Amino acid sequence: MNETSKVLSVSDITRQIKQSLEQRFSRVWIQGEISNFKRHTSGHLYFTLKDEGAQLSATMWRSRVASLLFTPEDGMKVIARGSITVYPPRGNYQIDVEQLTPVGIGELQVAFDRLKRRLAAEGLFDESRKRPLPRFPERIGVITSETGAALQDIRTVLSRRFPSVEVVLIAVPVQGAGASDEIARALTEMNRYGNVHVIIVGRGGGSMEDLWAFNEEVVARAIAGSRIPVVSAVGHEIDFTIADFVADLRAPTPSAAAEMVVPDRTELLELIRNYEYTMRRNALQLIAENRERVQGLLSSYAFNRPKDILREFVQKLDDLVRVQAMTAHRLYERAHDTHLSLQKRLAGLSPQGILQRGYAIVRRGEAVITRAGLLKRQDETTIQFQDGSVKAKVQ
Repeated sequence: MNETSKVLSVSDITRQIKQSLEQRFSRVWIQGEISNFKRHTSGHLYFTLKDEGAQLSATMWRSRVASLLFTPEDGMKVIARGSITVYPPRGNYQIDVEQLTPVGIGELQVAFDRLKRRLAAEGLFDESRKRPLPRFPERIGVITSETGAALQDIRTVLSRRFPSVEVVLIAVPVQGAGASDEIARALTEMNRYGNVHVIIVGRGGGSMEDLWAFNEEVVARAIAGSRIPVVSAVGHEIDFTIADFVADLRAPTPSAAAEMVVPDRTELLELIRNYEYTMRRNALQLIAENRERVQGLLSSYAFNRPKDILREFVQKLDDLVRVQAMTAHRLYERAHDTHLSLQKRLAGLSPQGILQRGYAIVRRGEAVITRAGLLKRQDETTIQFQDGSVKAKVQ
């Protein structure tokens, strides 16, 4: 009974095998030769990968075929990236191919030319979309192998030319299966970090197969999508990759890339010294010229003429003050004479003056009597003379 309970159906064991294989081999790179290649009317690709000791069924779905850089054919050596799956109806295991890369030189060149034409048609190589590099970067991102000579060359050049610059490294494999994905991921991470002013991505020289990771579409699109300017420095001067065409600047070597992204400290210091000398000389010359000009102005007639004008106005002011004083004195004397004349006339018209001429004033009480008819018999009056007054009664 116990043994009977352990019996599994074909579907059960197939399902367990499927789960086990797919979990363990969810991402693999397999190199082999294509055989039995077939393109189904649905657009899916079916073929076999084989070597001298074994063979493996392979499937590539139509949605992924569009990303192929070449046309697969029997006999081609390729590297397939994908996951191991099991097809339950037949109980066969196979690789579900996500990416297919040719290995041979001829196939690689065909793939290179095809991708280059397609990306150029999309405008990824246009000069109008390429950005200038910052003139004085403080931090430089480097994406390359940690153990390769390229990194050492870049550091050596940067240390010599501009020692203050900081290098931020993301180490990646630069060849072999999965290298292109790692390079693209590093570009994304460097942009997410964002605290660098320019990115150098590359490696040293090698064969076309060695440099192929930089010809992959995933790398090209990662470079094109970078918000930070990218310098491609792959291989030697004669080597060209898709990354070179997409990047904002192509450097013939990693060392040349380091020279391009930073100025030469020695040249900068010399330039600053020349600027300082020129500015000092020009400043001293300008001071001397202006000093001569000031001295000339101080001794010139035009500069001294205001003093003469001021003295003339002072003299005119003195004359005006003197004329004003004389005029005021004359006006005062004239007014004084007029005052005396009026005073004499007023004195002659005053009651006292009239009395001195023999006249008298008759009053009755406080009233002045101007006519005889105003008096009656027995009225008492006061008659005022020049020298006094007397009392009188009318008879």
